Amino acid sequence: MDVITCRNVVKRFNQFTALDSVSLSVPKGKIFGLLGPNGAGKTTLIRIMNQITIPDSGEVLFNGAPIKKNDIAYIGYLPEERGLYKKMKVGEQALYLARLKGMSQQDANKQLKEWFIKFGIQAWWNKKVEELSKGMAQKVQFITTVLHKPSLLILDEPFSGFDPVNVQLIRNELLDMKEKGASIILSTHNMESVEELCDNIALINKAKLIITGELDEIRRNHGKNEVEVIYRAAEPFHFAGIPLITLSEQSETRQGYRAVLGVKKEACSSEILRELLTKIDILSYRELIPRMNDIFIKLVS
Repeated sequence: MDVITCRNVVKRFNQFTALDSVSLSVPKGKIFGLLGPNGAGKTTLIRIMNQITIPDSGEVLFNGAPIKKNDIAYIGYLPEERGLYKKMKVGEQALYLARLKGMSQQDANKQLKEWFIKFGIQAWWNKKVEELSKGMAQKVQFITTVLHKPSLLILDEPFSGFDPVNVQLIRNELLDMKEKGASIILSTHNMESVEELCDNIALINKAKLIITGELDEIRRNHGKNEVEVIYRAAEPFHFAGIPLITLSEQSETRQGYRAVLGVKKEACSSEILRELLTKIDILSYRELIPRMNDIFIKLVS
C-alpha cells in the first residue's frame, strides 16, 4: 500500500492554475523526491497533503483512505519558510511544539534533551530563538518536526542553511528513519541529495506532472546507452570491427586513454567487455548513466 496517493489533483488561485490534474503515489517506507523548478506547484501539493489547503478537484489518500484532519497526527511537516517564535526560549518552544503533537511533558522533555545532545545544541536550551544562527534554528525546527516519530515526514528544502557537515548529519538521520519504517517526501533542488537519498521521484513543471517512478529506472531510461572505457596503451585504439559498438569520443589521460562507446540496445555488456579485454588493457569500464541534474534541466527546459 502507498502512504500517499494523489488522484487528479487540481488547484487554482483565481485565474492561475497551480496544479493541473496531478496524480502520483508515494510508496510506504521509501524516500520520495518531489522535484520541480520554482513555481512548479510542489509547495501547493505539499500544503494539500497537510490539509493546509484543499484541492478544487481530485483527492488525496492517506494509507488508502481519503485523508482527514486526524491524520495530521501521523505527519511531520518541515516547511521551507521556517516558523519559530523568535522571542521564545529554544527549549521552551521545542517543548511547546512537542506537546501540540500530543506528547506528554515528561516524554517530550526527555527526548528533546537527547536530540539536543545528538545535534550539539544543548547549550542553547535557554537561549532565545533570535540568538540562533540560521543553521542552529534549522536544527531546532527539524527536531520538533521528527520528535513525535511520525509515520510520514514531509520536508521542504530541509538542507537549506546547513554547512556540509550538518547536511550529512540530516541525511544520516533521514536514512535511519527510513530504516525504521518511516516514509519521507523530500522536496529539494539539491540533485546530489536526490541521488543519494531518494528511491522514487516525481517531477512537476508548470503545474503538470512530467515524470514519476523509481529513480534508478528513470536515470537509465534517459541514458544514451553509452559506456566509458579507461585503458592503457601506447597509442589510441580505434575500436573498428568490434560488433555492436561505436566510438563516440576519445581522449588521452594520465593513465592512458578514455573512450566513450555507444552500445546497441541488443548488446550484452559482459560480452563486449570480454571482447575488449582481448584487445586492450582495460583499467575501468562503466555504464554512463545521466545525473539527475542533467535530466531535470532537460525535462523542464
